[in-house]
Amino acid sequence: MGEAGYALLFKALSDANRVKIVTMISQRGELCACKILDELGIAQPTLSHHMKVLCSCGLVKCRKEGKWMHYSLATEVVAELRRFVDSL
Repeated sequence: MGEAGYALLFKALSDANRVKIVTMISQRGELCACKILDELGIAQPTLSHHMKVLCSCGLVKCRKEGKWMHYSLATEVVAELRRFVDSL
């Protein structure tokens, strides 16, 4: 991952709601969109936007089960971001 990739990750993490979402997923493992909606108290379109940003940068993975999306952290991307921050 190059500088542009790291910039996308940091940009994705520049929003407080997205940081909350990543924290929730990292602490609990895979989460259904319905659980995230319940806890954050945001509208579904707002959650969809945040998840699109997090998935687009590669930080979060998604899978569809029935009518719900389930989200988990892309651990390999988290590890690479950690290595980058540690190298600073």
